[in-house]
Amino acid sequence: MTYNVTIEEENKEIANRYKDLLKGTYQTLSESDKVLIRKAFDLALEAHSDQRRKTGEPYIFHPIAVAKIVAYEIGLGAESIAAALLHDVVEDTPYTVNDMERLFGETIAKIVSGLTKISKLNKEQDASIQAENFRKMLLTLHDDVRVILIKIADRLHNMQTMESMPGYKQVKISSETLYIYAPLAHRLGLYNIKTELEDLGLKYTEPEVFNDIKENLNANKDEQNAYIERFSDNIRENLDKEGFSYKIKGRTKSIYSIRRKMRAQNVSFDEVYDKFAIRIIYDSDLNNEKFDAWKIYSIITEQYNPNPLRLRDWITNPKTTGYESLHITVMGPGGNWVEVQIRSNRMDEIAEKGYAAHFKYKQGNQNEKGLETWLDRLKDSLETGNINAVDFVEDFKLNLYSEEIFVFTPKGELKTLPKGASALDFAFSIHTDIGLKCRGAKVNGKLTPLDTVLGSGDQVEVLTSNVKKPNNRWLEFVVTARARARIRASLKEEEKGIAEEGKVLLTRKLRQLKIPFNDKTVNDLVRFNKLKTSFDLFYRVGTGTIENSELKAFANQRSNSIYNFFKNKIQRNGGNKKGKEEPDELTNNYDLLVFGKDEEKLEYKLSKCCNPIPGDKVFGFLTINDGIKVHKHDCPNAISMQSNYAYRVMFAKWIDSSKQSFKVTLKISGEDKLGILNHLTRLISGNSNMNIYNINSVTRGSIFQGKITIDVKNKTQLKKLTENILKIEGINKVSRVD
Repeated sequence: MTYNVTIEEENKEIANRYKDLLKGTYQTLSESDKVLIRKAFDLALEAHSDQRRKTGEPYIFHPIAVAKIVAYEIGLGAESIAAALLHDVVEDTPYTVNDMERLFGETIAKIVSGLTKISKLNKEQDASIQAENFRKMLLTLHDDVRVILIKIADRLHNMQTMESMPGYKQVKISSETLYIYAPLAHRLGLYNIKTELEDLGLKYTEPEVFNDIKENLNANKDEQNAYIERFSDNIRENLDKEGFSYKIKGRTKSIYSIRRKMRAQNVSFDEVYDKFAIRIIYDSDLNNEKFDAWKIYSIITEQYNPNPLRLRDWITNPKTTGYESLHITVMGPGGNWVEVQIRSNRMDEIAEKGYAAHFKYKQGNQNEKGLETWLDRLKDSLETGNINAVDFVEDFKLNLYSEEIFVFTPKGELKTLPKGASALDFAFSIHTDIGLKCRGAKVNGKLTPLDTVLGSGDQVEVLTSNVKKPNNRWLEFVVTARARARIRASLKEEEKGIAEEGKVLLTRKLRQLKIPFNDKTVNDLVRFNKLKTSFDLFYRVGTGTIENSELKAFANQRSNSIYNFFKNKIQRNGGNKKGKEEPDELTNNYDLLVFGKDEEKLEYKLSKCCNPIPGDKVFGFLTINDGIKVHKHDCPNAISMQSNYAYRVMFAKWIDSSKQSFKVTLKISGEDKLGILNHLTRLISGNSNMNIYNINSVTRGSIFQGKITIDVKNKTQLKKLTENILKIEGINKVSRVD
């Protein structure tokens, strides 16, 4: 569509849009608020006066639209509306952050600065750099959540006006929206915006699917409205009889959520049974709204039979976003399941506006205080140790979309955890030290392993031990970002300790081989063992992966003058070429692919559709004729395979072979001395950085016999352990059981 208007018409339209912005703000604006917003508008209008959008429209249309979303949809106040009007000024015009601070004060300058930093990040980049950008963006939540809220509004308007962009950009921006912005809107309680972002994302990433579902919904619209009326008529009479002031609204399931359900359940559009919900919004005061919700529940369930498995009580235990509502699914007329959402006007406002409405009601006023309190609820999602950006964003996303469960401590305190959380996640939610020393848990009074998945209503008691240490397997079953970050940080510390020991050991061994310990020797050893860093070298020496035989081979190579001569000649004649090729010869830290929870090594082929390489996040897919094919998580075919053939999908991951642990069972025998078992377990847990999986012992007369299953990293480590066990008084034989 061609944009073709006169300057007079354009100026009139800008003025109308500005008036429209002020007309419907969620919060009441004072005269000083209006002056502030007008000042921001005038500056933005002047700064962007020479700029046009791709449609040909004046650029100022965009900041006005973003400010309107901030004011209407998110419900923020004057400072945020002004910041939204100014959000592109520093990035696109000669104005600076210092100018913003001088003209509008520190708060607005800080928000505009945060938005400018985010805008500079979104370039054409590879996954890890893009993830680093998202990490930086997410961490601005710590500074001021309004930065993210305005950025979401900015993204929503960009998604609404993408028709004029080239196809490849539409797909890129939509994928990014589905990847991070929609989950963020969901986590911030902006359900309307989340739904629109998801639908628009699907519109550009899968246009045919989007249009098919949209047409089907439109075709069924009259039928659906008639059904809602029929359903509502049956309960209106009783609600009126009880004196309720209420409204009943029909709500169609979003196109994106219908698509997700079709994919997850492998069903057609017609087979998705709960395509719409009915919402009952009632007037009530704070003291009676909970009682009224359950009263309405009883009126509905007298008319229609409820599905007890589909009751969701978000009134007794609100979501961490502040969302409150009572959801029930009942069998409606004609044998159709219908979801009914029961909520007060206050609850509905919080569900629609999220953050802003939550604080309006909580504090009894309409200002924007309380950011710190609210941010505390998101802190666990943002806590990060020294982990890479991709892991950080993946962990954060896990927490964004997760449903919640409610678990009790032994003293009856309530803890909120994401659905799928383990007993170990619960331990970390209490305190980092308790998580790191956790050796087991009692769930509802019964002793259970650390990977036990908790359910709502469970009462959990954590058991700790001073000798217990985290291990890599813990990362497979924890789901909270807090637990993952703390475990990774602890493992990193442990690796540093092993590397320090390895460095000392390497110094001693090189001295015996009459090789000086210096930077050149270390670098030569790193290259000789095809590693990446000196840390990798020291760690492998510390764990015994690099043994004396490898060091002797290195010493022999050093003393070979012919080898050195040719090596120097190659470096002189073709240094540049060698320099380019050498990194390709180095092995990636992630060099071994394992499958399943038991980390089995199986035969496999790398899929050609996504070409995974060591270190990628992958899964195995069991084909009919071609064995196990390995695909990347973000493979174009991944969603289809995982939804349609979930039973053939295998957990898989790349690991560092030198850090892999192997289960070994040792048979131990000797004299039955007092405390022998205690001495043995202390030796393994305390001194050898190993985990004990199970232990059993039998005493016959004065003879002690036992079996103990542990994990070891390599044969050298096992040999050292065996030697140390034989030093325990009373033990005379140790053998490995195959």
